[in-house]
Amino acid sequence: MTSTARLPDAQGRGGRDETPEERADRRWTDLLQELRVAQTGVQILFGFLLAVVFQPRFGELSDTDRTIYVVTVMLGSATAAALIGPVSYHRLLTGRRLKPQTVAWASRMTVLGLVLLFCTMCSALLLILRVALHNSVALWLVGAMALWFLICWFVFPAWALARSSSVRGK
Repeated sequence: MTSTARLPDAQGRGGRDETPEERADRRWTDLLQELRVAQTGVQILFGFLLAVVFQPRFGELSDTDRTIYVVTVMLGSATAAALIGPVSYHRLLTGRRLKPQTVAWASRMTVLGLVLLFCTMCSALLLILRVALHNSVALWLVGAMALWFLICWFVFPAWALARSSSVRGK
């Protein structure tokens, strides 16, 4: 028989009445929804990246641009692996009473996948903008977009977490 734990909410008040297994189930469902969004984008981006090498203009790329392309494809592969990995992890461990641990590891893999996605997007942008602009403005534009990604994906959540912690501490 499992005990019911009342988990605190963001303001430190009593939260949901759920067992650790129920919490793991809820967190897994939430994670799957997040992964669906990220996986779709990664799969589309990766598909486009794989097709680039077969385009007639690919042969005209400079050695630097070809290197950026190879790095981008490798980053895209690593990103796809990290964001699809939680599904495999869950499937192979289903029924072994390891749901809380599975959710924790899947969550870590998802964060790694987001970091890799950040790198993949920046690398793809660099390649596209170098080919499109043929000048150093491309690097500045990629830097600005990288900063925007960092703010949207990591700074805002960290800020919300810090703000939540300071509100609870009062």
